[in-house]
Amino acid sequence: MSDIVYTIAVWIIPVLFAITLHEVAHGWVANKLGDPTAKNRGRLTVNPLKHVDPVGTVVVPLFLAMVSPFILGWAKPVPIEPRYFKSPMLDMALVAVAGPVSNFVMACFWAMFILLVNNVISPSDTLSFLMEMGKNGIIINIILMVLNLLPIPPLDGSRVLAGILPAPLARPYMQLERFGMVIILLLLISGILGKILWPLVQYFINVIGLMFGL
Repeated sequence: MSDIVYTIAVWIIPVLFAITLHEVAHGWVANKLGDPTAKNRGRLTVNPLKHVDPVGTVVVPLFLAMVSPFILGWAKPVPIEPRYFKSPMLDMALVAVAGPVSNFVMACFWAMFILLVNNVISPSDTLSFLMEMGKNGIIINIILMVLNLLPIPPLDGSRVLAGILPAPLARPYMQLERFGMVIILLLLISGILGKILWPLVQYFINVIGLMFGL
């Protein structure tokens, strides 16, 4: 039980804020591009309670953290209304890429967090706990960034790709969204998803390490 509690403790804050700020980034960029929907519904907030999906934000990531080297999770999607955009496909691509960008920025934040606590806290159980939390913050954000950049609808990468494809190709491509989660789960269960993602995840974790001297 103590191991489970510790695992939850070192993962819960990184997971909550990785997923929450990812969604806020979508809504913030949408608002800047003319769509006030997320703002009007109170979703441009860092309060996790406004974004938490009990299963996708809490149960699934924590379960996977205990039994698997690979972590997936999701929040309640921020509502977006493309009808407000001047260039709907292009603007949707900008909104979509904001999520992965926010995850990279948060990974950098957690790297700075590690440097800070390592310099101001003496070696102790508290330092070990905070260092592990920071490490998990980098890991979960890089995983979410890389995963969401995959061009599988409804992941963000698919909306970025749809934004640059000609309309006759983009529309049928985005119709694959109804099968998207099935495709992702099949790739995960088969092990293919891990083989695609882990080299990229490890590459970007190494980039963060080089940037901050970790």
